[in-house]
Amino acid sequence: MKSFTFERATSPADAAEAAAAKPGAKFIAGGTNLLDLMKLQIETPQHLIDVNGLSLDTIEPTEDGGLRIGALVRNTDLASDERVKRDYAVLTRAIVAGASGQLRNRATTAGNLLQRTRCPYFYDTNMACNKRQPGSGCSAIEGYSRQLGVVGVSEACIATNPSDMNVALRVLDAVVETVKPDGATRAIAIADFHRLPGDTPHVETALEPGELITAVTVPKPLGGRHIYRKVRDRASYAFALVSVAAVVQPDGTGRFAVGGVAPKPWRVAEADAEMARGAKAAAGRLLADARPSEHNAFKVPLVERTLGAVMAQARI
Repeated sequence: MKSFTFERATSPADAAEAAAAKPGAKFIAGGTNLLDLMKLQIETPQHLIDVNGLSLDTIEPTEDGGLRIGALVRNTDLASDERVKRDYAVLTRAIVAGASGQLRNRATTAGNLLQRTRCPYFYDTNMACNKRQPGSGCSAIEGYSRQLGVVGVSEACIATNPSDMNVALRVLDAVVETVKPDGATRAIAIADFHRLPGDTPHVETALEPGELITAVTVPKPLGGRHIYRKVRDRASYAFALVSVAAVVQPDGTGRFAVGGVAPKPWRVAEADAEMARGAKAAAGRLLADARPSEHNAFKVPLVERTLGAVMAQARI
């Protein structure tokens, strides 16, 4: 691990201002992803800003009947909150599917939003990776791509977003709240928060330099059956090959988002509208622009089968 300087932030605005003032600075809270990347020298921040002391660890009701989840709410606390379990059960189920209890005790809401890919070529510093070193190339495209993306990818990157929580937030139409270095605040729809790779796969989110996530809001409850199904190579400590977060209404209509297939949680409004016609129609519309490789072409029918299992579960 390379040396770095360190400070503790006293307010969200001060944290953002400090990050903007020091090139190469990173925020740290739980550190469950960042510290691993620093040990491998994939992330080499010159300065760390500890935000754990900020009052961003509460879950509060919003005026429109939803919930405002502080950026520092630990995954364990979020998943076990009675309001979340009752009204946003897909979020609880996704978080519990996502990691061990030890990691959930440390990992934060904002940190989960900012998880970096688990592409093996990103983690291997001997291999070319445009995400790690812009302009170096993408070894994954000609390599073994079983774990990687089939839709939303580009000629520069085929990595996937690894987060389970993000998939649930996408199906719930969450909004990410932030503060900028100048103190201005803004709200970013989760649909717009994660960027597709295009020619700049190292730019992964809509955040500006120094911008700090302060909260995530979810709108008033949707009702219906909340289901999260994760398909992986082993039952624990594994990232999704395919995951489906869905909210299904009694009449068979609903909405769903898919993980493990794209650089961001993948949801298509037109695919939601096809759910009443069945999994084949909905999955076909969702992956209409899929560009699978030889090694991950199985993900296309796997999405259909997983969505079919989710819809069958919703009818029980």
